[in-house]
Amino acid sequence: MASPSARLQRLFEGRRLTPTQRRIAHSLVRRAAEAPFLSSVELAELAGVSQPSVTRFAVALGFDGYPALRRYLRESAPAGAEADEGAPLGEYQQAVQAEIANLRRLAALLAEPAPVVRAARLLAGSRPLPVLGLRAAAAQASGFSYFAAKVHPDVRPLTEGGSMLRDRLDASVRAGAGALLCFALPRHPVEVVGALEHARSAGLRIVTVADSAFAPVAHPDDLLLPADVGTGLSFDTACGPMLLGRVLLEAMCDELPDAQARLEEFDASAAERGLFAE
Repeated sequence: MASPSARLQRLFEGRRLTPTQRRIAHSLVRRAAEAPFLSSVELAELAGVSQPSVTRFAVALGFDGYPALRRYLRESAPAGAEADEGAPLGEYQQAVQAEIANLRRLAALLAEPAPVVRAARLLAGSRPLPVLGLRAAAAQASGFSYFAAKVHPDVRPLTEGGSMLRDRLDASVRAGAGALLCFALPRHPVEVVGALEHARSAGLRIVTVADSAFAPVAHPDDLLLPADVGTGLSFDTACGPMLLGRVLLEAMCDELPDAQARLEEFDASAAERGLFAE
């Protein structure tokens, strides 16, 4: 049975939504379980938009108004599942269980690996390969870049914003880059949106690992790979995007003919230098 967020994703697929409408869709996906019970005022506050924007969003989906959309969500929701047996979970356990559910959804998405393979082929063929991630996503970009550099000849992490970011993007383009990988997590920095716009105008193909296909960074010309983040704690958890990044790396290794030789060379060098404790 499809999860509430998966059912919402299907409702929004193929729609040409405005940036404001994508924010509303993204908010519904993140709160999928309670979406059928949100008033238009509550949804507007959740998405940070006006109430009329919520009405226009519902009309854009083909409904007469928001009440019709909410009625559809209630009617399409499955009957309530039986409560789990045993003692109720604590707050921290609930956060872990929610993240496990996120990973299950990611596993279901990866049943169709074609988008990941297509993204890996783009990234493996880019020389150099810029990897963008600011603020909360900087750790994802850094981790990916650390491992990617072991199999890709020229990886350039872009984890700091400011006036130099566009210069570094331009330098990558001048050096021959054909694609850019972006990790984008909430809250989405405006600077990332601007950097991606500049990258597109410079001719780079964009692969984005984001928390939703309706995130503010989404663009119809890009290849977006979604992975949910956990929202049950004060600070979001990003096990899904991290794991999706590793899957993307694995697919890149299949596209780089000398990847295994590079890894073996590194292992031999590491052993010779005594880099790691036994």
